[in-house]
Amino acid sequence: MRRLKLQVQTTIDGYMAGPQGEMDWMMCPWSDDLNAHVDALTASVDTIVLGRRLAEGFIPTWAAGPEGEDAASIEWMNSTPKVVFSRTLTASPWENAEIAGGDLATEVAALKARPGADIIVYGGATLVRDLLAADLIDDLHLFVNPAAIGAGLPVFPGDGTPRPYRLAEAQPFTCGITALHYERDHR
Repeated sequence: MRRLKLQVQTTIDGYMAGPQGEMDWMMCPWSDDLNAHVDALTASVDTIVLGRRLAEGFIPTWAAGPEGEDAASIEWMNSTPKVVFSRTLTASPWENAEIAGGDLATEVAALKARPGADIIVYGGATLVRDLLAADLIDDLHLFVNPAAIGAGLPVFPGDGTPRPYRLAEAQPFTCGITALHYERDHR
Protein backbone atom coordinates (compact mmCIF):
# COMPACT_ATOMS: atom_id res chain seq x y z
CA MET A 1 0.00 0.00 0.00
CA ARG A 2 1.13 3.54 -0.74
CA ARG A 3 2.52 5.60 2.15
CA LEU A 4 1.36 9.10 2.99
CA LYS A 5 4.34 11.32 3.82
CA LEU A 6 4.24 14.79 5.31
CA GLN A 7 7.01 17.20 4.35
CA VAL A 8 6.74 20.47 6.19
CA GLN A 9 9.03 23.27 7.26
CA THR A 10 8.66 24.12 10.92
CA THR A 11 10.14 26.36 13.58
CA ILE A 12 11.98 24.85 16.53
CA ASP A 13 8.88 25.60 18.62
CA GLY A 14 6.58 23.63 16.32
CA TYR A 15 4.89 26.19 14.09
CA MET A 16 4.50 25.89 10.32
CA ALA A 17 3.52 29.56 9.91
CA GLY A 18 3.03 32.68 11.96
CA PRO A 19 -0.41 33.68 13.36
CA GLN A 20 -1.47 35.20 10.00
CA GLY A 21 0.29 32.58 7.88
CA GLU A 22 3.61 34.46 7.83
CA MET A 23 6.60 32.52 6.56
CA ASP A 24 9.23 35.22 7.14
CA TRP A 25 11.01 33.02 9.70
CA MET A 26 12.25 30.76 6.85
CA MET A 27 15.52 32.55 6.24
CA CYS A 28 17.87 29.66 5.43
CA PRO A 29 18.57 29.31 1.71
CA TRP A 30 18.54 25.58 1.02
CA SER A 31 21.97 24.01 0.64
CA ASP A 32 22.94 21.38 -1.92
CA ASP A 33 22.88 18.64 0.73
CA LEU A 34 19.29 19.54 1.69
CA ASN A 35 18.23 19.65 -1.96
CA ALA A 36 19.71 16.16 -2.45
CA HIS A 37 17.82 14.94 0.62
CA VAL A 38 14.52 16.28 -0.78
CA ASP A 39 15.25 14.70 -4.16
CA ALA A 40 15.70 11.33 -2.42
CA LEU A 41 12.52 11.84 -0.38
CA THR A 42 10.41 12.63 -3.44
CA ALA A 43 11.94 9.94 -5.68
CA SER A 44 9.32 7.46 -4.42
CA VAL A 45 6.41 9.94 -4.75
CA ASP A 46 3.93 10.19 -7.62
CA THR A 47 1.14 12.27 -6.03
CA ILE A 48 1.08 15.59 -4.15
CA VAL A 49 -1.66 16.39 -1.60
CA LEU A 50 -2.53 19.99 -0.74
CA GLY A 51 -5.21 21.88 1.12
CA ARG A 52 -7.24 24.33 -0.98
CA ARG A 53 -5.79 27.52 0.49
CA LEU A 54 -2.22 26.34 -0.04
CA ALA A 55 -3.06 25.08 -3.54
CA GLU A 56 -4.29 28.54 -4.55
CA GLY A 57 -0.75 29.89 -4.23
CA PHE A 58 1.35 26.74 -4.61
CA ILE A 59 0.07 25.50 -7.98
CA PRO A 60 0.22 28.88 -9.83
CA THR A 61 3.63 29.68 -8.31
CA TRP A 62 5.17 26.43 -9.58
CA ALA A 63 3.37 26.79 -12.94
CA ALA A 64 5.09 30.17 -13.36
CA GLY A 65 8.52 28.62 -12.65
CA PRO A 66 9.62 30.29 -9.42
CA GLU A 67 12.90 32.19 -9.53
CA GLY A 68 15.80 30.35 -7.95
CA GLU A 69 14.35 26.87 -8.48
CA ASP A 70 16.07 24.42 -10.78
CA ALA A 71 14.33 23.20 -13.95
CA ALA A 72 14.07 19.59 -12.72
CA SER A 73 12.24 20.64 -9.53
CA ILE A 74 9.87 22.90 -11.47
CA GLU A 75 9.13 20.08 -13.93
CA TRP A 76 8.52 17.58 -11.11
CA MET A 77 6.21 19.93 -9.21
CA ASN A 78 4.19 20.71 -12.34
CA SER A 79 4.01 17.21 -13.80
CA THR A 80 3.19 15.35 -10.58
CA PRO A 81 -0.58 14.86 -10.17
CA LYS A 82 -2.15 16.74 -7.29
CA VAL A 83 -5.10 16.03 -5.02
CA VAL A 84 -6.53 19.16 -3.42
CA PHE A 85 -8.69 18.71 -0.33
CA SER A 86 -11.47 21.27 -0.22
CA ARG A 87 -14.84 21.70 1.44
CA THR A 88 -15.81 24.43 -1.03
CA LEU A 89 -14.54 23.44 -4.49
CA THR A 90 -16.37 20.83 -6.53
CA ALA A 91 -14.17 21.03 -9.64
CA SER A 92 -10.49 21.76 -10.06
CA PRO A 93 -9.51 25.12 -11.55
CA TRP A 94 -5.97 23.78 -12.10
CA GLU A 95 -4.42 21.44 -14.64
CA ASN A 96 -3.23 18.09 -13.30
CA ALA A 97 -5.20 18.45 -10.05
CA GLU A 98 -8.33 16.76 -8.78
CA ILE A 99 -10.55 17.79 -5.89
CA ALA A 100 -11.25 15.56 -2.89
CA GLY A 101 -14.16 16.84 -0.86
CA GLY A 102 -15.56 13.86 1.00
CA ASP A 103 -14.76 12.41 4.40
CA LEU A 104 -11.01 12.83 4.99
CA ALA A 105 -10.33 9.27 6.19
CA THR A 106 -12.36 7.76 3.34
CA GLU A 107 -10.66 9.94 0.72
CA VAL A 108 -7.16 9.16 2.05
CA ALA A 109 -7.90 5.42 2.23
CA ALA A 110 -9.08 5.49 -1.39
CA LEU A 111 -6.00 7.47 -2.45
CA LYS A 112 -3.66 5.02 -0.69
CA ALA A 113 -5.49 2.06 -2.28
CA ARG A 114 -4.91 3.35 -5.83
CA PRO A 115 -2.02 1.81 -7.73
CA GLY A 116 1.10 3.90 -7.67
CA ALA A 117 3.97 5.14 -5.56
CA ASP A 118 3.97 7.14 -2.34
CA ILE A 119 2.01 10.33 -1.70
CA ILE A 120 3.42 13.54 -0.21
CA VAL A 121 1.50 16.19 1.72
CA TYR A 122 2.91 19.71 1.75
CA GLY A 123 0.10 21.39 3.72
CA GLY A 124 -1.62 23.74 4.57
CA ALA A 125 -1.92 23.97 8.28
CA THR A 126 -5.57 22.92 8.64
CA LEU A 127 -5.18 19.89 6.39
CA VAL A 128 -1.98 18.79 8.15
CA ARG A 129 -3.58 19.03 11.61
CA ASP A 130 -6.69 17.18 10.38
CA LEU A 131 -4.58 14.39 8.85
CA LEU A 132 -2.52 14.06 12.03
CA ALA A 133 -5.61 14.11 14.26
CA ALA A 134 -7.13 11.30 12.18
CA ASP A 135 -3.82 9.34 12.30
CA LEU A 136 -3.58 9.19 8.50
CA ILE A 137 0.07 10.15 7.98
CA ASP A 138 2.63 7.34 7.85
CA ASP A 139 5.86 9.37 7.80
CA LEU A 140 6.62 12.82 9.19
CA HIS A 141 9.46 14.73 7.52
CA LEU A 142 9.87 17.86 9.63
CA PHE A 143 12.35 20.38 8.25
CA VAL A 144 13.21 22.29 11.42
CA ASN A 145 14.42 25.83 10.79
CA PRO A 146 16.64 27.51 13.43
CA ALA A 147 13.96 30.03 14.44
CA ALA A 148 11.36 30.30 17.20
CA ILE A 149 8.32 32.53 16.70
CA GLY A 150 6.35 31.96 19.91
CA ALA A 151 2.91 31.79 18.30
CA GLY A 152 1.35 30.77 15.02
CA LEU A 153 -0.15 27.83 13.16
CA PRO A 154 1.06 24.65 14.88
CA VAL A 155 1.98 21.52 12.99
CA PHE A 156 0.21 19.24 15.47
CA PRO A 157 -3.41 19.38 16.60
CA GLY A 158 -3.84 20.75 20.11
CA ASP A 159 -6.41 18.16 21.17
CA GLY A 160 -4.43 16.57 24.01
CA THR A 161 -4.27 13.17 22.29
CA PRO A 162 -0.89 11.42 22.63
CA ARG A 163 0.54 10.32 19.28
CA PRO A 164 3.73 8.25 19.62
CA TYR A 165 6.31 8.34 16.85
CA ARG A 166 9.64 6.58 16.29
CA LEU A 167 12.63 8.55 15.05
CA ALA A 168 13.81 6.99 11.78
CA GLU A 169 16.44 9.60 10.88
CA ALA A 170 17.81 12.97 11.97
CA GLN A 171 19.92 14.85 9.44
CA PRO A 172 21.42 18.32 9.93
CA PHE A 173 22.25 20.30 6.81
CA THR A 174 24.88 22.95 6.16
CA CYS A 175 22.21 25.66 5.73
CA GLY A 176 21.13 25.26 9.37
CA ILE A 177 17.94 23.24 8.79
CA THR A 178 17.63 19.80 10.40
CA ALA A 179 15.37 17.16 8.84
CA LEU A 180 13.65 14.86 11.30
CA HIS A 181 11.98 11.75 9.87
CA TYR A 182 9.49 10.08 12.19
CA GLU A 183 7.33 7.04 11.60
CA ARG A 184 4.07 6.45 13.44
CA ASP A 185 4.58 4.02 16.33
CA HIS A 186 1.46 1.85 16.46
CA ARG A 187 2.41 -0.07 19.61
